[in-house]
Amino acid sequence: MEADLGTRRVLSPPGKWPNGPLMTAFTVIFLLLNAAALLALPRRLALLPLLVGCCYMTVSQQINAGPVTLTVIRILVAVGIMRVIVRGERVSGGICGMDKLMLCWAIWLVLSSSLHPGDKAPLVFNLGQAFNIGGIYILIRVFCATRDELVGIIKLIAWLLLPIALEMVSEHFTGRNMFSIFGGIVQHRDDKFRAVGPFAHSILAGSVGAACLPLMVAIWKNNRLPAAVGITACVMIVIASNSSGPLMSLVFGIMAILLWTRREWMRYVRWGIVVMYLLLELVMDRPAYYIIGEIDLTGSSTGWHRARLIESCLNHIGEWWLAGTNFTRHWMPTGVSWSPDHCDITNYYVLMGVFAGLPLVLLFVAMIWTGFVYIGRIMDETPPEAEGEQFIIWCVGSALFAHTATCISVAYFDQSYIFMFLCLAATASLRMSSMERVSGTEPDAASGEAAAPSPAC
Repeated sequence: MEADLGTRRVLSPPGKWPNGPLMTAFTVIFLLLNAAALLALPRRLALLPLLVGCCYMTVSQQINAGPVTLTVIRILVAVGIMRVIVRGERVSGGICGMDKLMLCWAIWLVLSSSLHPGDKAPLVFNLGQAFNIGGIYILIRVFCATRDELVGIIKLIAWLLLPIALEMVSEHFTGRNMFSIFGGIVQHRDDKFRAVGPFAHSILAGSVGAACLPLMVAIWKNNRLPAAVGITACVMIVIASNSSGPLMSLVFGIMAILLWTRREWMRYVRWGIVVMYLLLELVMDRPAYYIIGEIDLTGSSTGWHRARLIESCLNHIGEWWLAGTNFTRHWMPTGVSWSPDHCDITNYYVLMGVFAGLPLVLLFVAMIWTGFVYIGRIMDETPPEAEGEQFIIWCVGSALFAHTATCISVAYFDQSYIFMFLCLAATASLRMSSMERVSGTEPDAASGEAAAPSPAC
């Protein structure tokens, strides 16, 4: 994670944090230019500086101010919030159910700090996480209000990912990370280089490419060039990362897109997944989630570790269920070099539990669930003749599904979380925009509440 000094719960890549390098002169210039652009650009382009900061700067470029760590992204989020306040900009369509869940998520993340066992409450760390994720969510809700604005953002992402893809391919073959001057790392396993690019781990880099691919497919009909560039870049990033997790995420994303032609079957697909899992529970000697230990697409997968982590998490639920825990080292036979207190948490849902207990996990799952509910309702509210619009919405849901599956084997601990919360925030904005179109008036604050999903969800 972005390390916040003064806490015992530092979960960070080895060799870089918590005592990350001071910002280089180039980073300072890069930050100032992006901050100025964030303040000056029109609303439809306001997310560009944030995306540039995410795609072209490592999270290890930071300023340590006492117990607080200021990364490029965190500073840009602060600048963006300042812009929103000064200009009086607001979230589109008013407050919806997803927004309320995000607010509850952030509040509990902070409040739970005081309930942590041990001698040091992780208040600073949890405040930082709430600010990062909550701030990104708010800015996307403000700057991405309509389907057309979402398409514009996707086109920006497509062009921004292309240089990263080219760098990662070069890194995969040469073992030289061009982002190393900013703290970028090089990974090597089983005589193969696993490209990392500006991210903190090859799996995170590949997961970004995999989960973004459905977004690129979404704009194919009317924006062939940026869509082709984006699809190519996403596939290159996944392959260069040389990791099983991103390949599986890519498969999940593609499968979700292909279900577009059978979208009326989704109710049966959902129940089929539940039945299949229950059958696996009956026929397997171990819990059914150990099936992920059998998946190895690159010859270097650590699926068993991920399955064992889930089992250990459940076995030790009494330690973390209320508000999280400061110590997980005894959960697994191996630890991590960058923290004596923790094992390697390679599951975002488990990591949420470590942060702030079962309430935070449930709030996070509720946000994801609400996102899928919104997708279904928007599909229902979109006229059948507007099939192109429906397909864009479906692909956003496919990207969210790819992230949902990825979270089982990946814990977002660098800037990669931006792309997941982009999907959630964009889904909320699209839901409010759809409601405005249907009603012809601005919906009230509670009108975006989630309920049972429709058959098209």
